[in-house]
Amino acid sequence: MRRVGEVVRTAQGLAIVRCPEGDSPEIGTMVVDENLSEIGRIVDVFGPVSRPYVAVTPDERAMLPKLLGGKLYAR
Repeated sequence: MRRVGEVVRTAQGLAIVRCPEGDSPEIGTMVVDENLSEIGRIVDVFGPVSRPYVAVTPDERAMLPKLLGGKLYAR
């Protein structure tokens, strides 16, 4: 597993994740939390190339507020 980044905000039913420097995961990648629970899939990569953001569509929209500040990982 590799780290995708930290959830910095939620918007329009998506979790917005800031990636570590120089690392950009692929669209469609399954994302899990620190407990290895499946969260959702990456649907977009945007922002600066050096440190992009990714948009993750969660499996359950109700869990979005709980994700803020959490670290996510690519499976």
